[in-house]
Amino acid sequence: MTQNKNMFIAIGLSLAIMIGWQYFYGMPLAEKQRQQAEQQRVLQQAEQAQQQQGAAETQAGGAAVPGGAQPGAAQALGRALTRDQALAATPRVAIDTPRLKGSISLKGGRVDDLSLLDYHETVDPKSPNIVLLAPAGSPHPFYAEFGWTIAPGATVKVPGPDTLWTVASGPLTASSPLVLTYDNGEGLLFKRTYAVDEQYMFTVKDDVENRGGAPVTLYPYALVTRHGLPQTQGFYILHEGMIGVLGDAGLQEITYSKIEDGQPHLYKATGGWLGITDKYWAATVIPDQSSQIDARFSSTTTSNNVRNFQADFLGAGKTVQPGASASSEGRLFAGAKVVAVVDGYQRQYNIDRFDLLIDWGWFYFITKPLFLVIDWIYHLVGNFGVAILIVTVLLKLVFFPLANKSYASMAKMKALQPEMMAIRERYKDDRTKQQQATMELYKKEKVNPVAGCLPILVQIPVFFALYKVLFVTIEMRHAPFFGWIHDLSAPDPTTIFNLFGLIPWNPGSVPVIGAYLMLGAWPLIMGVTMWVQMKLNPAPPDPTQQMIFNWMPVIFTFMLAHFAAGLVIYWAWNNTLSVLQQAVIMRRHGVKIELWDNMRSVFKKKASTKS
Repeated sequence: MTQNKNMFIAIGLSLAIMIGWQYFYGMPLAEKQRQQAEQQRVLQQAEQAQQQQGAAETQAGGAAVPGGAQPGAAQALGRALTRDQALAATPRVAIDTPRLKGSISLKGGRVDDLSLLDYHETVDPKSPNIVLLAPAGSPHPFYAEFGWTIAPGATVKVPGPDTLWTVASGPLTASSPLVLTYDNGEGLLFKRTYAVDEQYMFTVKDDVENRGGAPVTLYPYALVTRHGLPQTQGFYILHEGMIGVLGDAGLQEITYSKIEDGQPHLYKATGGWLGITDKYWAATVIPDQSSQIDARFSSTTTSNNVRNFQADFLGAGKTVQPGASASSEGRLFAGAKVVAVVDGYQRQYNIDRFDLLIDWGWFYFITKPLFLVIDWIYHLVGNFGVAILIVTVLLKLVFFPLANKSYASMAKMKALQPEMMAIRERYKDDRTKQQQATMELYKKEKVNPVAGCLPILVQIPVFFALYKVLFVTIEMRHAPFFGWIHDLSAPDPTTIFNLFGLIPWNPGSVPVIGAYLMLGAWPLIMGVTMWVQMKLNPAPPDPTQQMIFNWMPVIFTFMLAHFAAGLVIYWAWNNTLSVLQQAVIMRRHGVKIELWDNMRSVFKKKASTKS
């Protein structure tokens, strides 16, 4: 009885966590996606904002970072432009690298057109490439800008969003930089040099030469701006929105909803980085890591009620004497959050905690090492699904001493069942003496009654860590397994309710309950392995516990059907290994394996019920 009670507690704890997980992260998703879809529809019908109000002043000498959006062709036409129309509205210089394709606008010198050549919108390699950055006036503006600004009241003419730059050399490739020049006609000559590597890091150097007769003070700045609220995944475990690591403030993760009140978040830092992140992609501006900056996350509402979001930093003022020059250098990361690439940039440029651009979560110390092991094995076997299976075996080996002790204790508990039954019969009218005698028996036989909980408790953090890895790492995106699993990060696409595709009908289209009808093959396999694992132990005598044990695999099957296929495969494989491990340990301790007896008893009960 005590053994069953302990197992009941352990499984109940696991179920509670799973239900909580589904309640907080799964159930709100459908409603949030519906609201966001409606919001996107309204936003697309509205004219995109073309002018952002003046940004709030930061604390670096009173200078302020310019706002990102400015009037343009869309406003003049009285309607929003398509992406192609917005690109054609301004002269451009191409960006062409092995992984990036796009252009830089000569009007304003912005990086506002970028597509990721290695990634597609769906698993179909013929589907469109992921578009990361887009110009103002297009349906979803998202861009980066570098430059100089001046203190309030100063009359120095500096390049702005409407400035038309001249190309000195280009286009921009991984082997050749792009050089832009601008003469303000008042004695200042500006030069901007863009360079990009073969991945996703841009280096931007701004030079200014003072050919006039008076000194000028300029402040370097950089910003990332997004117009409108983007569609997000809606999961609590994933951060999407403003992000950065800023000195003593450390990691800052600010969701879109938390900054919609219009109050800017201000920070002082030396080095660091900040920007805007999606699930798999990000655009961040990175100052020189030895420079002191004033950083800010802010949002403004335009006249047509569209919310704009901006992450920017302002550097210390540079006074340029007549005949002298000054320069400022910063970087822009705009691309996919590939773990090896992000970690490489952190080491190469000594960027403060840049690896936190990937949302490893609170269990960083488990999640990231787990991914690194899976990724290392993947490069050996060439399949992330197989790598997950191998890692599961390795985890079993790591925790073998603990599991061996736990299962051995469970086996001893089974061997003590006759004596425990005798104690319950002897003291059936005295609950206190019954418990005392049972504890004395445990002490005599050196049995730990709670040891059976440990394998399940150990499995829970690993389960969560693997869920995080599958959910946030781009390496798992569109990673195939075998057969019908073409994306380990997505749920099993099949369902038993249309006989796994034999019937030309989509059960997911059924109102209200459609999501629960998407019950794929792998969740069913997982449910069977869980049922077999539970039948390895004798049924609890309490009818209520029996009912819970019988329905537990069914509940988990439907619950995990909506989780990533890689996680379900892991769970099924882990259950299978647990059954084999427990059976071997039970046999070694001379305890009868009651799997077949328990399974037969289920069908006998059904047959007797029918008769």
